[in-house]
Amino acid sequence: MSRRAEPSERPDSLPRFHRLSKIEPILYLAPFLVGVIVFTLYPVIHVVFISLMEDYNYLTRAFSRFGLGNYISVLGNKYFIQALSNTFIYVLLVIPIATCIALAAANMLNQKLKLTGLFQTAYFLPMVTSVTAVGLAWRFMFNERIGIVNFLLSLVGIDPVGWLTKAEWSMPALVIYGIWNILPFTIILLLAGLQSVNPMFYTAARVDGSKGARIFFKITVPLLAPTIMLTTIVNTISAFKVFNELFPLFKGQAGPFYNLYTVVYFIYEQMSGKPRLGRAASAAMVLFAVILALTLIQLLIQRRWRGTGKG
Repeated sequence: MSRRAEPSERPDSLPRFHRLSKIEPILYLAPFLVGVIVFTLYPVIHVVFISLMEDYNYLTRAFSRFGLGNYISVLGNKYFIQALSNTFIYVLLVIPIATCIALAAANMLNQKLKLTGLFQTAYFLPMVTSVTAVGLAWRFMFNERIGIVNFLLSLVGIDPVGWLTKAEWSMPALVIYGIWNILPFTIILLLAGLQSVNPMFYTAARVDGSKGARIFFKITVPLLAPTIMLTTIVNTISAFKVFNELFPLFKGQAGPFYNLYTVVYFIYEQMSGKPRLGRAASAAMVLFAVILALTLIQLLIQRRWRGTGKG
């Protein structure tokens, strides 16, 4: 009668199993890693090199030398400085206002009120709509003569505003559209964060006699702080790349009098007509550095905020 082999008598099976267990995750991740290297990592590295190539010719791949000439040219360009200024103003206006509105909307949707499904559909509609189509719709709504925005203003006695034809109103128009555009994603994240809050906190607060506003600011907002910070970081990165909102509103121009240059529009213009890829790449790297710095600052603030809360 054959005797069953003990584990100690099969020394090759376990090492082979361990080798396969180490290789298997790599095999699963290989397609994803190849895609990241080819379509993400390589383009980023290539852009860095192009930004350092002076007088770079896209067709011949020829350049005069490596240096910082493209960065000096971009940082000394008045349109790029204007683009940086406009982009910062856009971000500083859109992100706080959109976050506050989204927080109020998410809190309302979390109350399980009547017609909640209708409100959710209305708020999430921009996420499933073409950006170009939405931009053209907003262009029509901002029309000075027949737009619905000026019609609503006329109901309260305000004269028609040249949202898309006057320089002083072009930034407010872009900000309004930008706020509306990022609300759905922000509301979804904040609503998910609200639904993860333990209801026992609210029950205990009501037992202690706390009212709605006090509960909101003392319980909801602190517990939702990590989600708020996440949405702020993601929306800040997205807002710094403002272009899709600008292009359809002003028929492909940077505002009615080219007063609304943004960094991405500046990059787009450098690559149009006679391409100046070196300057476009250096402008992209400056934008990357600004976004990275602000993201790190926000993460540092979040870490200290958490540390203070634990203390």
